[in-house]
Amino acid sequence: MDGNTLVREYLALGLRLDRLHPGLVDSYTGDRALRRAVDNEPRPHPASLAERAGLLRRELPGAGLAPERERFLAAHLTALECTARKLAGVRVAFVDEVRAYFQVDPVPGNPDEYRRAHARLDEVLPGHGSLRERLADYRVDETVPPRKLEAAVHELSSALRDQVRQHYALPDHEVVEYEIVTDKPWSGFNYYLGDFRSRVAVNADLGHRMSNLPHLVAHESYPGHHTEHCRKEVGLVGERGHLEQSLFVINTPQCLMAEGMAELGLHAAVGPGWGRWTERVLRDLGLRMEGDQAERVEQAVSGLVDVRQDAALMLHDRRASQDDVVDHLRRWLLVPEGRARQMLRFLGDPLWRAYTTTYVEGARLVRAWLDARPPGGTLPERYLRLLDEPLVPEALREELRDGVPGAPRNPR
Repeated sequence: MDGNTLVREYLALGLRLDRLHPGLVDSYTGDRALRRAVDNEPRPHPASLAERAGLLRRELPGAGLAPERERFLAAHLTALECTARKLAGVRVAFVDEVRAYFQVDPVPGNPDEYRRAHARLDEVLPGHGSLRERLADYRVDETVPPRKLEAAVHELSSALRDQVRQHYALPDHEVVEYEIVTDKPWSGFNYYLGDFRSRVAVNADLGHRMSNLPHLVAHESYPGHHTEHCRKEVGLVGERGHLEQSLFVINTPQCLMAEGMAELGLHAAVGPGWGRWTERVLRDLGLRMEGDQAERVEQAVSGLVDVRQDAALMLHDRRASQDDVVDHLRRWLLVPEGRARQMLRFLGDPLWRAYTTTYVEGARLVRAWLDARPPGGTLPERYLRLLDEPLVPEALREELRDGVPGAPRNPR
């Protein structure tokens, strides 16, 4: 099987799986005729799709594709095979499922680290009452009023777009449209529509905070998911003919790479001082925040990032009760029960149950890799590789292990 045929079969495989579990394909911007053909086929059986994924993976070495493409497709065929097996009713242990999807092993966090994070929070939030009460009061004070949420999102998006365009070229007609939604298991979602357009939904149910909102917009748009989709559509797909990049499937290594880099989007676009930067951006809307204090609080809270992965492991690996998972989230994240149950909703969703690992392990891996940039290399140059190259988690770990920093590149 030649490379072009194999790639087309990979695309068809992803589209067929989406017929069995709608929503599995996050975006597809490739040949519309292929999508129509798949839609008009008899409904596939998941076991046959699992067999097809294994066959395509075995055919890869002889397909004549460049090594980075072969590696990308091998990783993603492994993930799709696991998805198909689960849809066929095969029981897959949760940790094995995560490994097949994302090329990482999820591990529990350290409660001693959580205690140290609480101690740091206690220092930056002095006052009366318990730490939980002080943090809740602080977050109430910095909540964006619902009537100003949409305006704040647009203001931050415009400012971040200006920041990103200083470092990375974007198509002239790229655009992000925002909508405010409710009753969703996530806080924000990027729907990439192709032709350099995204629709980003922001879930108003969560009561967005001034210190959280720039992270969300950076994550979904600039320099996160929208920017990545645009640059890969121009470069990998348009210029280099990597048609496999026209398909983005949930629960694949793509997701861990995309979420890891998006979690660090504000770090890459603005960096230290993002609190004061946000303070200035939101001031014209009549929103007041203390930027330096926001950074101190978020730095302390960052020590609790593993708690969400603990919850996933408790729920799906150790078979803990939902109430026990909620108690764990409340204890360490210091959140009210309603917020903990919203997190549980995401963790329990059949499509998203493994996905928390993409944020936790993805950000950990990508940050370590960004920090390992070559002497004299800049953060924007390093981040550009994530935007432009078909990297998988295994490739980043190899570079870190072998001490290969990667050559700096010039932004296009």
